[in-house]
Amino acid sequence: MTHDLFKSFAKAYDYTVQEILISDLREGVFFAKIVCTGGVEIDSRPSDAIAVGIRFSVPIYTTESIMSEAGIVLFDIDEEEGEEEESVSVEQSPTSDYPLEKLQQMLDEALENEDYEQAARLRDEINRRN
Repeated sequence: MTHDLFKSFAKAYDYTVQEILISDLREGVFFAKIVCTGGVEIDSRPSDAIAVGIRFSVPIYTTESIMSEAGIVLFDIDEEEGEEEESVSVEQSPTSDYPLEKLQQMLDEALENEDYEQAARLRDEINRRN
């Protein structure tokens, strides 16, 4: 309801949301901006910004640095050709689809790459299953 109120308020003052930007990641906390007409940027929690963005049907963006820090790299193996395809996802828990040994391999890689946030997520998923 609060997000609907925001939309009504914006309409009453002739503002339109142009885009949502997940703008920063500091100490594991995401930050966002609601970018409106006239160059107005409103600081917001990402959850609220995304909810507002959905109501205005606008694109939601983030930066390459946030994707590299918080994104999860998944490798799909094309069964016909045996080639790996890399894709990046913002999802927090796609690991539930992987077998335990694949999770352990991903954990080892995350530790080797010093990606401790990813390693912690993988460790938590492994512990959840045990």
